Amino acid sequence: MRAPDFWRRDGIVPSILSPISRFWSWKTSLRIGKVVPFQVDVPVICIGNVVAGGAGKTPVALSVMERLRYSGKTAGFLSRGYGGKIKAPTLVEQHRHTSRDVGDEPLLLAQTAPTWIGADRAAAAQAATESGIDVLVMDDGLQNPALHKDLSILVVDGQYGFGNNRVMPAGPLREPVEEVIKRVQAIAIIGTVSDSLAAHIPNDLPVLAARFVPAAEDDDISGRPVVAFAGIGRPEKFFETLAGMGCDLVDAIPFPDHHYFSTDEVMQLIDTAAAAGAIVVTTEKDLVRVPKEARDMVRSLKVRLEWDDPDALDRWLSTLPQRQA
Repeated sequence: MRAPDFWRRDGIVPSILSPISRFWSWKTSLRIGKVVPFQVDVPVICIGNVVAGGAGKTPVALSVMERLRYSGKTAGFLSRGYGGKIKAPTLVEQHRHTSRDVGDEPLLLAQTAPTWIGADRAAAAQAATESGIDVLVMDDGLQNPALHKDLSILVVDGQYGFGNNRVMPAGPLREPVEEVIKRVQAIAIIGTVSDSLAAHIPNDLPVLAARFVPAAEDDDISGRPVVAFAGIGRPEKFFETLAGMGCDLVDAIPFPDHHYFSTDEVMQLIDTAAAAGAIVVTTEKDLVRVPKEARDMVRSLKVRLEWDDPDALDRWLSTLPQRQA
């Protein structure tokens, strides 16, 4: 699904849809409020967002994991496994599972730390806890009340912000901003902050600013002609990153979020690139959904988060309670 353009700004269509949005907000509030969260024996950090589509949750989760491990913690990831067919609590195994089994994000997370998935977050968290970890990092789940969270961080794209500040279907919000703010302890803003977002940032929460930068090992992509494609929440962010690296974008093709690429689709991109003397580049998350027979002909651009104040993130993480029995 691609976010409709009217989610970015207010207008007639959002106004017409606003009664449905109020019903959506009421149902979300009711669903969250009636559940008593299950508490596991280790602290849980939730990395989530409030808009439909990508905001940068997974890179933030990876960065948080890096800081935890640097401080000596033995941590693991918890993911719903969106798009995968496995629903039972499962430890992701890269040599055995595919994105169709467990989803694309868990495969990416599992490259860094042990990763569990499961439709039942509480059951999957319990399985993770029994493995001996001492912190659990939850990728997404701010609107899932099944599991108790000790610290939650709201991830926001600096330019897109909260869109038109309306709840679905009139806008991109999963719930009103003022409601999700009550359940988080910090905000991570990725990229330059737009004027509209600046006006909606609360003054009583820590704000952690960061930006995407290419990983050092992919410096050889800079300045080259590329055919780029991406099936993520906001593919334009990926294309802008490549342009910022000085790449000549021969073509830039957006696909729906979590799209499974066919061999024909990828080979057409490879042919286009070959005719232009370019390379084919996609995101790390998309590469796991490229058919194996074509994967070696596609480059993935690795990006990392660069925090304006890494010490501020460490201070925030230091407030994590120690609950292990």
